[in-house]
Amino acid sequence: MHKQTKTTFGDFLNISMGQSPEAVFVNQEGAGVPLLNGPAEFTGRHPEPVQFTTNGKRFAMQGDILFCVRGSTAGRINIADTHYAIGRGLAAISHKNGRALAPFVKALLEYHLKDLLRGTLGSVFPGITRDQLMDFECVVPDLPAAKAIAHLLSSLETKIALNHDINARLDALVKTIYNYWFVQFDFPGKAGEPYAASGGKMVYNAALKKMIPEGWEVKTIADVAATGSGGTPASTNAAYYAQGDIPWINSGELNKPVIIAAENYITALGMKNSNAKLFPAESVLVAMYGATAGKVSYLKIAATTNQAVCAIMPYEKEWRHYIRYMLDGMYQHLVYLSSGSARDNLSQDKIRQLLIVAPPKQLLQQFDATVNAMCEKYFLNLKQNQSLAGLRAWLIPGLLNGAVSIDEDVLQTTGVSCSPPA
Repeated sequence: MHKQTKTTFGDFLNISMGQSPEAVFVNQEGAGVPLLNGPAEFTGRHPEPVQFTTNGKRFAMQGDILFCVRGSTAGRINIADTHYAIGRGLAAISHKNGRALAPFVKALLEYHLKDLLRGTLGSVFPGITRDQLMDFECVVPDLPAAKAIAHLLSSLETKIALNHDINARLDALVKTIYNYWFVQFDFPGKAGEPYAASGGKMVYNAALKKMIPEGWEVKTIADVAATGSGGTPASTNAAYYAQGDIPWINSGELNKPVIIAAENYITALGMKNSNAKLFPAESVLVAMYGATAGKVSYLKIAATTNQAVCAIMPYEKEWRHYIRYMLDGMYQHLVYLSSGSARDNLSQDKIRQLLIVAPPKQLLQQFDATVNAMCEKYFLNLKQNQSLAGLRAWLIPGLLNGAVSIDEDVLQTTGVSCSPPA
């Protein structure tokens, strides 16, 4: 067990509170230094700035922890991947022994987050001051242990980030193939040539008001898939939720393009006494109203949903990826359908009646065979990231309080085999 020392953040952390530049020095044209104002620019790991400033007041260096200190998002964390100007909603935090310890600092902030935020609860404009951060008391491991923890967590986070980047490329590639085949109609012809670009015959379809390949049909979603919507068990009945083991998806979860796990669960009794239904894996989900209206997600587990979600279940598997990417490309149209009067809002009936281009069965099978391996790799990466994130969350308390030592067993469990830097 490593040595533990009671101290304050100010003893071992550099903490710089942000200060917003004057509006006249802020632009969106890329002039000056990228500017961060708060979590609106945050992603899963590194921020994505949308503003710049030619007269920054406070800065974060590459490797600094970016910590939100104001508003309802206080406590959100990213890591600076370059030099940033930071506004008053952020603090830049680094270890006095170097930025290589950033993963350790990030874990420490996460571990103590509830205590850090406790003083802000109930405030109209909650905020964490520099003095609160500097004077915050904690127990920390010695420096060699902190370096080992940083190395271990960095390895886990790097693998998660790599999987995320691979998935972004896989998804972009599948979308490119879909668009090439079914939007530009340059699918492989009889001799492998791109159909439209090599003069393949196109005919005008009055229902769709556009040209489509000769011989292709126009169908509705109802022609090629069954649909269903869900329900919400009464929240006042604990027996509908307590120790539930049936995944229950709400429309907010459709911000994720693929769902491999649910945030909430219901019981069999809850499903029986509500309109919730169990939809099979490989259903395509569409949010019908709310903040995520028009969003499309691919379900990789059998799950129930609330009433704001429409499940589309293709009759034949070759439609699964085609429907998913087709509806994803129709997002703006689905938003338009959902934004009218109450009578015109997006509904299961409207989704069932959507007109779609129906390629020949053989081409659908060819598309499914072409992209399915990429989709499966995407799903595997998601599952691995879920496991790695769970492992990281489990390790952090034990690593910080000394209950878990970084020995060979831990390294083998996490897949980290090299020693941390001295």
